Amino acid sequence: MGSTSHDVSALAPGAHTFTVDGVRQVYHVAGTGPVCVAHSGGPGIEWAYLRAPSLEEHFTMVYVEPVGTGASGRLDDPADYRLDTYVRFLHAVVEHVDAPRVHLLGHSHGGFVVQRYALAHPERVAGLALYDTSPVTGAEFWAEAMAGLAAYPQRHPDRPEAAAVPAAFGQIGAATDDESLGAALRAALPVYFADFWGRQDEFVPFQAAVRIWSAPAGAQDPTPFDVRDNLGEITVPVVVIVGAYDFICGPRWAEQAHAGLKDSRLVVLEHSGHFGHIEQPTEFTEAVVGLLSR
Repeated sequence: MGSTSHDVSALAPGAHTFTVDGVRQVYHVAGTGPVCVAHSGGPGIEWAYLRAPSLEEHFTMVYVEPVGTGASGRLDDPADYRLDTYVRFLHAVVEHVDAPRVHLLGHSHGGFVVQRYALAHPERVAGLALYDTSPVTGAEFWAEAMAGLAAYPQRHPDRPEAAAVPAAFGQIGAATDDESLGAALRAALPVYFADFWGRQDEFVPFQAAVRIWSAPAGAQDPTPFDVRDNLGEITVPVVVIVGAYDFICGPRWAEQAHAGLKDSRLVVLEHSGHFGHIEQPTEFTEAVVGLLSR
């Protein structure tokens, strides 16, 4: 599944393709420094939103294009878009680039993937950046997210456009094809930012570029994600980064992860929602780069 000898070309800048159990896996390399493999969220969202050029000044960034999205292959059975599948494909990428140990950056659902990966393959992990994610999902997690969503228009009383956002988010669950799902996600995207309306000029291009695929987005894991009892097994340095205004993976969940980890630092981005690498790029970069000095 992985390379058998060190292959420098696997970390050359640009797009790379190899196969995992007959399925095409694409990843993108940029920057120089220790290897950091980044796994985007969703599931089903295109990797490109997570690109962080400022991190590429410190790391050789390896951006995984998750299976079921973009140029990567599709699974025959949509039910196979499960966490253990993403962990298996992530391991294939880590083996393929053939770095002895890598840093991992996981955003949102990608954070679930890298937490599971660190527990399954501790020998391959040098450090973790858990970014706007959680150690658990389930009924309480989703109830809190929906409460945050419902409160969004009240947070922006001077913006009539905000009133339409909760309904747009509701359309995400109703969408059955890539186009309608993408339109619903883009319409709901303001709730993911601390101040979308005040910084529209900056964020509208990001909003317009976001793409999502319905098959992985609609898949359900058989059981809710919960690694809280296992976090103590992760002994490498971890930075837990969270936006103070993140309605879906907010500070409560970041604090739970931080409390359960042996060697973690919690960084709250006070002026960010779910996309701190866009909203507060300098602070976000400093938080991740801090892993290199621990």
